[in-house]
Amino acid sequence: MTTDAPSRHLQFDAAFNVRDLGGYALADGRTTAWRTLYRGDGVHRLPAEAFTELGIRTVLDLRTEHEIGERGRAEADGMDWHHLPVIRTIWEASWLTDEIAAERFLADRYLVMLAEGAESLGTSLRLLARPERVPALFHCAAGKDRTGVLAALVLSLLGVDDDTIATDYALSSLGMPRLVDFVRTTYPDRYDAMADQPAAFLDAPEAAMRLFLADLREQHGSVEGYAGSVGVGPDVVEALRDNLLA
Repeated sequence: MTTDAPSRHLQFDAAFNVRDLGGYALADGRTTAWRTLYRGDGVHRLPAEAFTELGIRTVLDLRTEHEIGERGRAEADGMDWHHLPVIRTIWEASWLTDEIAAERFLADRYLVMLAEGAESLGTSLRLLARPERVPALFHCAAGKDRTGVLAALVLSLLGVDDDTIATDYALSSLGMPRLVDFVRTTYPDRYDAMADQPAAFLDAPEAAMRLFLADLREQHGSVEGYAGSVGVGPDVVEALRDNLLA
């Protein structure tokens, strides 16, 4: 598994958690394709040239309608943009109590996304299975939670193992300090609210992703079983693999 910064982490002044999902090895010797699928945070702040340079054809925006209305959306000539929200309500600090471990709280929130975002997640997977839609990028606000759920589904369906998926998820922690600094200096009115959030809201422990994947399989039998429940059958999974594997 390759996680070196020059290859996986893309550096921008106004987005702090944009990563290439290529280079992850499968048991059969294949790898996920480089420069084909990206995950990110607030890419709505990037100039159109950033998407053009990466050759992005499709952006899947997993944020709520309110977030998009307040902060804007990614735009570039020739690039398709799809609004595919996976939660109805932004998390509140009061939801996390002292009785709940941070990783359990996060895993539970991700399970809710499977239900609330079922239609959007199914649409996302079907779009990523279409050759004309890549290179593609999907994102939310911090690039950690909603983005982490879709990344886990995609990587698992491609055949990437849970250890690698959990490690990829945990890489989001590297971008959070820069995001917090950016909010403090650029949007000071929002910083107090961010500073008051529980630490878990900005954390990405591997244990949370492992719990989520285990619970998903307990509820749906397998990741393929969940995919089937949102209209992504074996034919789409095979097309996804053809499209995103090297």
